[in-house]
Amino acid sequence: MAPSVTPALCPGTDWLCGKYITARRSDIVLALQEHVSLTVGAVLIGLAVAFGLALLARQARWLETLILGGSTVIYTIPSLALLAIVVPLIGLTRSRLAVLFGLVLYSLVILVRAFVTGLRGVPPDAVEAARGMGYGPVRLLFRVELPLALPAIMAGLRVATVSTVALVTLGVVVDHGGLGNLLQEALDKSYRFEALDAALLCIALAVVADLLLLAIQRLLSPWRRRSAVR
Repeated sequence: MAPSVTPALCPGTDWLCGKYITARRSDIVLALQEHVSLTVGAVLIGLAVAFGLALLARQARWLETLILGGSTVIYTIPSLALLAIVVPLIGLTRSRLAVLFGLVLYSLVILVRAFVTGLRGVPPDAVEAARGMGYGPVRLLFRVELPLALPAIMAGLRVATVSTVALVTLGVVVDHGGLGNLLQEALDKSYRFEALDAALLCIALAVVADLLLLAIQRLLSPWRRRSAVR
């Protein structure tokens, strides 16, 4: 739901409005919760779908071309146009689900390519050595290939996450834009300084998400830290 409209809290020349943060705390928290939930949901679903598509793409060259090409075509559709297509299909009563679905589609072009690139870059000798040690396909994938492909996958995940944080704001057209609701409200009322504060909150969320994923990547690849120290 869109936050309630209030008089301008920063009519002066302050670029950072402390009064806005204090007076609209509850609205900001609700908008932030929606923004985070849509971002996390879209990225996690996109990650699972992209993993399956990447495994399918490995089966044949024409499948890889088809999958990568299809995801690229979806990404070329303007975000508002895609939302206009998805909402009638899913229904206005499920507008939040429509926003989530659109975000997942947009994340696929980045995440699928990250998986495909990462898995393709696994050294063949590492794969052959694992097979010689008796590794089956599943064990080989999760114990050898995915760990070695992790840098490329995490790089794509970081880009997809930051991109999704930005795209969530467009959900404001169906009243599910997270921090975008606050931004649109301020712009509609020409409250430029409050709009700046709302935009900065969105930027801060993207930065925090990127740093968190970077920390997770380092935790998941301790051998890279050891090699860097050497």
